[in-house]
Amino acid sequence: MTKLAIIGGSGLTQLDGLEIIDEINPDTQWGKPSAAIIVGKFNNNEILFLPRHGNPHTIPPHKINYRANIQALKDADVSEIIAVNAVGGITQEMTPCRIVIPDQLIDFTHGRIDTFYEDNLKEVVHIDFTSPYSESLRQQLINAANINNIDIYPTGTYAVTQGPRLETAAEIIKYEKDGCDIVGMTSMPEASLARELEMKYVCCSLVVNWAAGKTDEIITMDIIENNLKEGMGKVMTLLSALFHERQ
Repeated sequence: MTKLAIIGGSGLTQLDGLEIIDEINPDTQWGKPSAAIIVGKFNNNEILFLPRHGNPHTIPPHKINYRANIQALKDADVSEIIAVNAVGGITQEMTPCRIVIPDQLIDFTHGRIDTFYEDNLKEVVHIDFTSPYSESLRQQLINAANINNIDIYPTGTYAVTQGPRLETAAEIIKYEKDGCDIVGMTSMPEASLARELEMKYVCCSLVVNWAAGKTDEIITMDIIENNLKEGMGKVMTLLSALFHERQ
């Protein structure tokens, strides 16, 4: 049976409605994951849940042990991952509190360990990363949204930045010229590491603010947190709809 995990981001440290069955505290060859992995039932579907920033939310994006997180899920026999991210909106369609299911990304991070294949190799490994997100999982989320009249944007290019600071207005101008629609800090190297371990991976991205320079407002944590509270309810509705369709 296919085993699915949800990686929670900012605003999703705990999964409301999850009936907890077990808790796993793994230790991988890459170290410990961000937090204990929760095994539970959500809408009668058995899933695993891992908060990437820890519980409580204390690990900044550039300090996350992405290899340990993905390896721990692989070791728990997970084959599909839905990663929830908080992002900024760049293009006009990417309004705050809107859910985006990106289909592409550009990696602007630096210094992050982004592969399992570095040392003691029998041969060099090159993964195909033409489509960084699983199209089958993307379509499942899109179909669940359409069937249940949940407003989402079904495509988009995710600019992955280093963090933890937010971007400058000039950087956002560059990212938009490069074809990016949203900007966040966590989709890489999660996506490529999952691909290396042959796990399907998709992002469910919640826009929590306009990106720098896209509004006259100063970006504050109050704005982000208020939009997280409002928008995360929509994310939970979408996840519930998805699991209902998967039954």
